[in-house]
Amino acid sequence: MLDAMRNAFRLPDLRARLLFTLGILVIYRLVAHIPVPGVDRAALDQFLRNNQLGALYDLLSGGALANFSVVAMGVYPYITASIALQLLTPLIPQLQELSKEGEQGRNKLNQYTYWLTVPLALLQGLGQAALMRQAGVLTNFGFSSATLLPTLATLMALTAGTMFAIWLGDLITERGIGNGISIIILGGIVARAPSRMAQLASASGVVTLLLFFVLMVVTIFAIVIIQEGQRRIPVQYGKRVRGTRVYGGQSTYIPLRVNSSGMIPIIFAQSLLIFPGVIASYLTAVNVPTVANVARSISQAFSSNSPFYWVMYFLMVVAFTYFYTDVIFRQQNLAETLRRQGGFVPGIRPGRPTEEYLNGVLHRITFAGALFLGIIAILPYILRLVLVPFGITLPGGQVDPMIISGVGLLIVVGVVIDTMKQLEAQLLMRHYEGFIRRAGLR
Repeated sequence: MLDAMRNAFRLPDLRARLLFTLGILVIYRLVAHIPVPGVDRAALDQFLRNNQLGALYDLLSGGALANFSVVAMGVYPYITASIALQLLTPLIPQLQELSKEGEQGRNKLNQYTYWLTVPLALLQGLGQAALMRQAGVLTNFGFSSATLLPTLATLMALTAGTMFAIWLGDLITERGIGNGISIIILGGIVARAPSRMAQLASASGVVTLLLFFVLMVVTIFAIVIIQEGQRRIPVQYGKRVRGTRVYGGQSTYIPLRVNSSGMIPIIFAQSLLIFPGVIASYLTAVNVPTVANVARSISQAFSSNSPFYWVMYFLMVVAFTYFYTDVIFRQQNLAETLRRQGGFVPGIRPGRPTEEYLNGVLHRITFAGALFLGIIAILPYILRLVLVPFGITLPGGQVDPMIISGVGLLIVVGVVIDTMKQLEAQLLMRHYEGFIRRAGLR
């Protein structure tokens, strides 16, 4: 990896791309420190420590929610819109046809994603601001005559900030290196690591900090193995004779990944688990004692300190991993593609038997990926169970004891691997280009 970076900086065009990516990240981090007016910082810090949904939003916004800045929602509405379109594509014939039209169809789907992002950003901004107002973070939010204009200004600022963050991500994708949306999230996660290390060192000591650092390295190693793990299904293409020439006959493979769903199942599970607790928190102040008691019990069951919450979290992550992987795999329609191209899996008949065989293999290897994602999701709870008997305390009562959370490490490792692959591909392309030029000069 270091050799690739060093070689990239030696080439003027790649060096310009890397510096452009770094410059866009600096701009985003500067904007992330411009807060929405009327924010109570002490109440915001308390909210982020005790609220799982707030911690997730802060992660996906690249750390912008920590200041409740104009880009507090980050690119989360865009991610939601992308997931929604992916799930709707097999159900809507028009979207399914667009997905088969190559580059033009993908561009049209991307345009639909942008259009869907705007109303989702407005809705999420409304919900997030209302949640902040309930937590005492926002003092000038409401729809009364006195707060209507500040409320509209807050919603417009949050929506515009989201679209600005998406635009910055697109600039990185077009003129920089890597996927811009992922790079922006990565920058926010890495930027908070030094302050997190200082907090852990002051609260628990240097020895505990080193223990967490070793644990982080082991977690990264496990994530790399799972993320890069794949089952290679051999594929043989039949020979075709035309005149005196023989076409086809080559062998290749289909790489089925152990974890092909990324962190999407974790987002699904955490988003759904938050709703019962949020709704119950509104009902705890009802004058009807029975309703208030039930709401209080639900709120306690779905809090981050409840074992029930973490068990449900694990089960839902495993279930959503299977669901999302199956949806994405069915969209690829590999069995039909192989049949049209004259390919087949040795020992398996083309068509329906091939589809059943690939589904069976995918479900078996997804079991390991689903369990791994489930463990990553509940890693904070596991660590707390281990740390409490030894008297190790967390700074400020934070839920996650790690320097970078398990979900954050999942994002960091995935983005770094993807970016380095793109960088190595750029280097390889320029190497071959130089080789061709030298050969032409001769």
